[in-house]
Amino acid sequence: MIADVDAVVLAGGRGSRLGAPSKPDYVLGGRRLLDVALSAVRPARRTVVVGPGPVPDGVLLTREDPPYSGPVEAVAAGLAALPDHAAWTLLLACDLPAAEAGVERLLSVDPGEDVDGVCLVDRDGRLQWLLGCYRTAALQARLADRGDPPLTAMYALLGPLRLLGLEADPHVVQDVDTPEDAQDWVRRLGGHG
Repeated sequence: MIADVDAVVLAGGRGSRLGAPSKPDYVLGGRRLLDVALSAVRPARRTVVVGPGPVPDGVLLTREDPPYSGPVEAVAAGLAALPDHAAWTLLLACDLPAAEAGVERLLSVDPGEDVDGVCLVDRDGRLQWLLGCYRTAALQARLADRGDPPLTAMYALLGPLRLLGLEADPHVVQDVDTPEDAQDWVRRLGGHG
């Protein structure tokens, strides 16, 4: 079981495809997506949100520089905002309505010494980089070796790591990017948007 963990929640999405003013503030099932993400990462000793905020008391807030420069820069900003680091870092996108079940699944495994991280996989077996937990030292090493120009894609940053893919119920990894995605979730939540 993974216990010594910090959390970086990526909450800087514009929500333009979703037709929302802000993806973190989008409400599904009576809850903002950011609130779902923050509930999911409660086991973390510290949480930093990378986005415009606001955030609750006790949660750190930072932005990637420049804003909207992508998830790799957001991860770097999130790690830099932590004054010290846990052994593991949970990376979570804020657009996952089933984040609580996903994080519970991630933290329930004993990854062993020979892996750098664990990620949930989608129904096609693709690793979901932003529903994953990584050894902080491995994550920091990858961020330090981003190159020039620096890497901008999560697969380029995290793909070289030794990762354990975990299966979960397919809906756990489904995010909300479009109005159609949102409607699928409204139906799944019993018609409560």
